[in-house]
Amino acid sequence: MNLNDITNRIKELSSNSSGKIESKIKFIFNDGCIFIDDTVNPIIINNEDKEADCTITIDNDDFEKILKKEMDSMGAFMSGKMKIGGEMTVAMKLSSLFD
Repeated sequence: MNLNDITNRIKELSSNSSGKIESKIKFIFNDGCIFIDDTVNPIIINNEDKEADCTITIDNDDFEKILKKEMDSMGAFMSGKMKIGGEMTVAMKLSSLFD
């Protein structure tokens, strides 16, 4: 998946989950970033490189595996495939955004 595909997929998944995280999150991928601002309604999802409460760095292919439930996010973190900076508690709330 490329950045555009991932961005669109996150927009689809989060359409009914606004307000569950109440934070700003940035994903850093091989080909850019995705910024999620869940402090506003409607939720803002774009490819701007802005300051966030939590930053998650992950390979595009590994993120796709997480979205397809072929890889567990905790396993990705523990194996070093996903790196988390900033507030760890925000990262732990992410699953609610994609339910």
